[in-house]
Amino acid sequence: MSDQVQQTEAAPESFEAAIEKLERIVTRLENGDVPLEEAIDLFQEGMRLSKYCSQKLEQVERKIELLMEDEEGISRRPFPPLTDEKGE
Repeated sequence: MSDQVQQTEAAPESFEAAIEKLERIVTRLENGDVPLEEAIDLFQEGMRLSKYCSQKLEQVERKIELLMEDEEGISRRPFPPLTDEKGE
């Protein structure tokens, strides 16, 4: 089982590839015809892929810059970080 875990821990080639693989895993698990051990392995791989995608999205979010128009023309500023507080 450790060989199988090592194979699935490698990062996907791209965000899109990870999403496609995650969708296939979800479909297989939703069908319900997967043996228990395989379902557990698929679930673990899905969680790793989900974490990978989440980290990629956070990296992209940090790179986004907002273009703001002011009296001098267009200026750039970093994308504001998300706050934990709601409603503010």
